[in-house]
Amino acid sequence: MKLNDPIEWAVSDELIPYEDAVAAMEARVQAINAGEAGELIWFLQHPPLFTAGTSAKPGDLLMPDMLPVYETGRGGQFTYHGPGQRIAYVMLDLKKRERDVRKFVCALERVIIDTLASFNIKGEARDGDRIGVWVDRSVPGGMEREDKIAALGIRLKKWVSMHGLSFNVEPDLTHFSGITPCGVSDPRYGVTSLVDLGYPVSMDDADIAMREAFETQFGPLEPTKAPI
Repeated sequence: MKLNDPIEWAVSDELIPYEDAVAAMEARVQAINAGEAGELIWFLQHPPLFTAGTSAKPGDLLMPDMLPVYETGRGGQFTYHGPGQRIAYVMLDLKKRERDVRKFVCALERVIIDTLASFNIKGEARDGDRIGVWVDRSVPGGMEREDKIAALGIRLKKWVSMHGLSFNVEPDLTHFSGITPCGVSDPRYGVTSLVDLGYPVSMDDADIAMREAFETQFGPLEPTKAPI
């Protein structure tokens, strides 16, 4: 899915309000479709909040008053965003790459799997409803246990992608108790982060690894100013 032209890559150091980020992303996607701007991958963090994807079920919002809730056009169900979680909004033109949504989602999962591998952590994708990247935390003699470390949710506008992935570096995992994350209620499946797994990785270190993984999947990234 690579092209020769570099993808612009931006990093926001401050917490970006959700509505502002979505507005900036929608404007950039419109510009890409109009031929007025190039592709962009944007790394950022949000203040604590929940988002509801197009498949979200009301009953999966367990604590409606815990945090602000935003409806969003991405696929998927409820998820949490907050400080310590790296968001990557991926605005790529699949008209110039491959018009294959499943292959695109698999490439995003591969970004996280490769990022984890750089820290000697084995991440795995799962078929069916458990989209995202998981870490096996089963112990000998115990029950099966897997925790999700990254969630994915995308939307396409005229084959230009919006939204992307969220990767748990060191977020407050207790906030996930306010929702059924991604609709998965089975007690065998939870959420985790790099720090929760015992890897004291900084956000900068995670960014370096994830940037390299994005370049492996999609091509070179060229630093640029963040949209806002």
